[in-house]
Amino acid sequence: MQLLTVKSLSKQFGGIRAIEDVSFGVKAGDILSIIGPNGAGKTTLFNCLTGFMRPTRGSILLTDRELSALPPDSIGRLGIARTFQNIRLFREMTVLENILVAQHARIRYGVVSAVLRSTAYKDEEKSLREKAVEYLELLGLEALAAKPSGSLAYGAQRKIEIARALATGAGLILLDEPTAGMNPLETDEMMALISNLRVMGKTVLLIEHDMKVVMGISDRIVVLDHGVKIAEGSPPEIRSDPLVIEAYLGRETH
Repeated sequence: MQLLTVKSLSKQFGGIRAIEDVSFGVKAGDILSIIGPNGAGKTTLFNCLTGFMRPTRGSILLTDRELSALPPDSIGRLGIARTFQNIRLFREMTVLENILVAQHARIRYGVVSAVLRSTAYKDEEKSLREKAVEYLELLGLEALAAKPSGSLAYGAQRKIEIARALATGAGLILLDEPTAGMNPLETDEMMALISNLRVMGKTVLLIEHDMKVVMGISDRIVVLDHGVKIAEGSPPEIRSDPLVIEAYLGRETH
């Protein structure tokens, strides 16, 4: 089943075309990577998909729901969550509190229940806390639950961001450079984690510069160059595509 369909998406800043006429689709349960050199338009594409920027033209369909004019909170409620290239945790909050914040976007009790600390409020808060602990256990972070997020190692903070995205309940997870700044061991652990998201029933859209990661876990790859899609295909197809080799991969494919 096609979960996400992007049709002729373009974003201009004045006379600058950040992305131009980009189209692709993501099947439910797949891992699709977006690659390209710096300035290719990858993060702009993510910003359009998640409502942080409104595209100049084009269509973004989540199943059959048009997203291109919706704000980030509405898109989040429809089932899309993202991480950022620069870590954006609440650094003074504990790891567990960061996950709880993400879950509160989906609370059912009202303001009155919260103020009065009603039975409904207490029951849902207990359920949210239990679910948050489950997410931490899935990512091997349970021992860090009470620690301030800002005090943790870089690799752990990246995992917390993914746990927070999962805690929103989203089915489509967008990861922006999740292995940036990681050592080889941390990168391998992140590859295993991303692959496991598929086992959890999630669909992943990934921006990544590390070709080992991209070629190792992707079902399909979309290549951007100067805002234009120049190739799309499986890892073997992309590895041998002359346009991709010229624009981006170069000698890394040999």
